[in-house]
Amino acid sequence: MVKGLSDVNIAVIGVGGWGKNHARVLMDLGVLAAICDANEERAREIAEKYHTCYYTSLDDMLREKIPLHGCVVCTPTRTHFDVAKRVMEHGINVFVEKPLSFSSAECQEMINISVNRKVLLTSGYIERFNPVVQDLKRIIENRAYGDLLMMEFRRENRMPMHIKDVGIIYDTSVHDIDTAMFLFNSRPNVIFARAGAKFHSYEDFATIMLGFEDQKVAIIASNWITPKKVRTFNAVCTEGIISGDFITQELHIDEAERTVTPRRKGNLLEPLALELKSFIGALQGKTDESLISAPDATNVTRVAESAILSSKTGSPIYLELK
Repeated sequence: MVKGLSDVNIAVIGVGGWGKNHARVLMDLGVLAAICDANEERAREIAEKYHTCYYTSLDDMLREKIPLHGCVVCTPTRTHFDVAKRVMEHGINVFVEKPLSFSSAECQEMINISVNRKVLLTSGYIERFNPVVQDLKRIIENRAYGDLLMMEFRRENRMPMHIKDVGIIYDTSVHDIDTAMFLFNSRPNVIFARAGAKFHSYEDFATIMLGFEDQKVAIIASNWITPKKVRTFNAVCTEGIISGDFITQELHIDEAERTVTPRRKGNLLEPLALELKSFIGALQGKTDESLISAPDATNVTRVAESAILSSKTGSPIYLELK
C-alpha cells in the first residue's frame, strides 16, 4: 500500500480489456474498493483475484452507497457518457478511459454535469505519463535543441479483439492527438485526414495532419493492419531530431555531429500507475499538470471528429478550440 492513499476508495467499471489493468494497479496502490462488470464471470474472477466485492449492475453498486471517492470507467467508448453521467449524478468523481466520449456534444454535457455536481472529471490519456514523453516535454520547454517544429507519430498493431464500437481514430490516434497538443502546448486550427476500412466495420488505418500556429505540424499515422506492434515518434526541432519509443521508453537525439542516447536515473512506476496516482492525488486536492482536464479531453474528441469528417469529405476542417 502506498502511504497516504488508504483513505481513498475507487471502483473500476468494466474489467475487460484495459480495465483489468486498472484494477491491478489500484489494488497495488491500496485503493481498489469494488469491481463492476456486466459479465458476472469476469467480474467475479477479478474481484476474487484482488479480494474485493463485485457487482454486475452499476445501479446496484451505486445504490449500495459504499463509500466511493471515485470510479474508473473502462466500458466501451459509446457507453462512456451514460456510465459517467450516472456516476457523477451520485456525486462521485470520474476517470474515464480515453476517449472521454466519441461525441464532443456528449463531452460538453459531461463537463456541465461535473461542474453542477462539483465532481472531478478526467480522462485517461496515458502517454502524458510515459517517461519518454515527460523527458521530451522537459527538453522542449528548456529549448535544448531549439524550437519544436514538427511531430511525427506512428502506431501499428493488429486490431484489439475487444474493440467493437469505434475505429482506429477514436481508439488509437487520439493518444497522439493529445500528446501533440501536450508537447506543442497549443491546439490545432486545421485538420486534414485520410482513412479507410479494409477488414473492419470502422476505419482501420488513418493518417492525420494537425496544423498549429507558426506553421507547426503533427503527422499521425495509425493502422490495425500490420502484425508488428509499433509505437514511435520523431520530434523535429531547429537544432536536432529527437526520436522516441513509447514501448521501450527510450530517446535518441540526432545532433549535427553525433547521436545522443540520454539515460534515465531511478526506477520509475509504469505509466498507468503514475496516471492513477495523479488521479488519486487530485481527489486529495493535489495538482498535476499531466492530469488531463475535461476541456482538454473534449478538444481531443473534437479533433478526432474533425479527422473523421475530413477523411469522408476529402477537405481540411478548420477549428477554433477553446
